[in-house]
Amino acid sequence: MNPLPYTPIPARPAPASVIGIFAWMKKNLFGSKKDMVITALIFFILLLFVPEFVNWSVWQAVFQNDADVCQQARGIGACWGVIHEKYRPILFGRYPFEEQWRPLVATLLMIALLVVSCIRYFWNKKLILAWVMVVIAFFGLMGGSLFGVHLGLTRVNTDQWGGLPLTIMLATLSIIFAFPIAILVALGRRSDLPAIKTLCITYVELVRGVPLISVLFMASFMFPLLMPAGTTPDVLLRVLIGITLFAAAYLAEIVRGGLQAIPRGQLEAADSLGLGYWKIQRLVVLPQALAHVVPGIMNNFIAIFKDTSLVTIVSLYELSGSLGLAINGDPNWRPFKIEAYLFITLIYFIFCFAMSRYSLWVERQLNRSHAR
Repeated sequence: MNPLPYTPIPARPAPASVIGIFAWMKKNLFGSKKDMVITALIFFILLLFVPEFVNWSVWQAVFQNDADVCQQARGIGACWGVIHEKYRPILFGRYPFEEQWRPLVATLLMIALLVVSCIRYFWNKKLILAWVMVVIAFFGLMGGSLFGVHLGLTRVNTDQWGGLPLTIMLATLSIIFAFPIAILVALGRRSDLPAIKTLCITYVELVRGVPLISVLFMASFMFPLLMPAGTTPDVLLRVLIGITLFAAAYLAEIVRGGLQAIPRGQLEAADSLGLGYWKIQRLVVLPQALAHVVPGIMNNFIAIFKDTSLVTIVSLYELSGSLGLAINGDPNWRPFKIEAYLFITLIYFIFCFAMSRYSLWVERQLNRSHAR
């Protein structure tokens, strides 16, 4: 047998792994000298503060709901007993203690439907009916009556509603009502009819020119002055309308940005098929426009959820406001409000993080058509 006319080269090493924790660290934390310096600086800061925080929040912390024991550990460790002692007034505000099962059930129903609404399988007309039923059930359970009909429950006025149920209700309903208003306003700003365009521009610029606090003050105190004598809408309804109109103005500009990103050729192609204006918007324009601005829409939803904390200024004590009532009204637990604020911070973070993760999932679903 003749020898080979060439000499085999030695085996080359395997390529570097591009998956796993070490590959991620190499790419994101140590990819360049600048990244290495920033990573080292961050780790140095964490080493300075994290051990102290862990020592305060865990090792030296008091978990008993005993104010005297917490006073002895004050300045040394956290007092998580304040959450065990005050979690019900924090979560449900001034709602009657013996009736707090009602806001609990109402809130769980609304959260469950929110989760179901995020699943594409349930996106049909039945979902709209489910929302109508859940909203009716929410107000019926919370108030004890509905449309003047007594439901056999103790009547609780809206000024006693508070805590997490009020936060979720205000955020959810304002988002639901603001979204269609925003779409109509965004389309109106691009209308060829001067009256409609001027009206939409005036609304957006007027609302965006004032802070939400001003809108809430106007809805709560000035709006009743414009009503006929003896007619005063419920303060909760007025606040809900104010937040909805405020959120719709900002959301309209986000939607308008998506509308401007649609090539004019799409409209011309739809016109050539003989489609009417509303069919073009519903079938061609809006699906593409909304897909372009998913991050902005979700950012607006998160802002609405957090801005509900401002309703405290009109004596509606949502989650952060009910915390102030629960802690500041009790001198034994007042020194431990930091722990209570960390508790509601965790609640806000869980809801906002869930919305941001869902936004990323929606983006991935919409980007499948652009994958190569």
